[in-house]
Amino acid sequence: MELFVGLDVSLESVAICVLSSHGKVIKETTSFCEPDALIACLQSLQGSVACIGLEAGPLSQWLYRHLSEAGFETVLMETRQVKGALQAMPIKTDRRDAEGIARLLHMGWFRPVHCKSTSAQEMRALLSARKTIVQATTNLELSIRGILRNFGLKLGRVSKGGFEERVKELAAGNLKLEAAAIPILDGRSALRDELAGLEKLLGNLARADRLCLLFMTMPGVGPIVALTVKAAIDDPDRFRSSKDVGPWAGLTPRREQSGERDIVGSISRAGDAPTLCKCFWFIWPGHWLVPPHLRGQVGPCGTDLGRAGESRR
Repeated sequence: MELFVGLDVSLESVAICVLSSHGKVIKETTSFCEPDALIACLQSLQGSVACIGLEAGPLSQWLYRHLSEAGFETVLMETRQVKGALQAMPIKTDRRDAEGIARLLHMGWFRPVHCKSTSAQEMRALLSARKTIVQATTNLELSIRGILRNFGLKLGRVSKGGFEERVKELAAGNLKLEAAAIPILDGRSALRDELAGLEKLLGNLARADRLCLLFMTMPGVGPIVALTVKAAIDDPDRFRSSKDVGPWAGLTPRREQSGERDIVGSISRAGDAPTLCKCFWFIWPGHWLVPPHLRGQVGPCGTDLGRAGESRR
């Protein structure tokens, strides 16, 4: 008997629902959110497991890898579609979610999601760490600006290198303002040191990668953009054509049509935000990005700036 298994993954446990090939609930149980415990639970089922489905998420890729290595046919299901289907249920519990996922899997009404390789996930972790440090540094700078503004002290436009000196200049002579500003400046300085080291590492990784070097021959594409797009796409063979990358990244327009009403809206932005921003440089026609006086000129890497976008299509 073929079995279809739906998994609802949480931090500590996994809700499991098993359906037969006729859609009848065979078993409902829970397991610890650990690969060994989950595999042992699945292997104890009476019947042949045809497919296992779980909603894409932070822990899902980790479990997917171990389940696939154990020989189970496993599918990551697109989050938006699963969420839309499960919202029809009046009562939401982990048990009900696992049953809903199992029924979607049984009917085939789901969109499979690519599970990124370990190297791609590690690269995204580095890029996420850089983004977090940049955001933390910006928040500290805005906090200092807000503190000084209460006393009529305006930083104005200042470079990153001259920021600390300008703050100390404005706060000089006021012991309480100095006591408030100096710890924030120390934290900002430490973050900037860590950011410099991380960006140096990312730059070295980009220059050591042949594909990233090719990306960086395009105008406006640096190490961060190149690494982000490479880690996001991961396996180019999963796209039938380069034209499929645009819809995957969310760069195609929304459409709502019913009867005589047909509305074409702005881009769907269905892809994750970092990839959407970075893929913009690869998909948008290059002659729109390059100023007219530079078109037809050759860039530092031998790239025709006017035709850079055409080669990206």
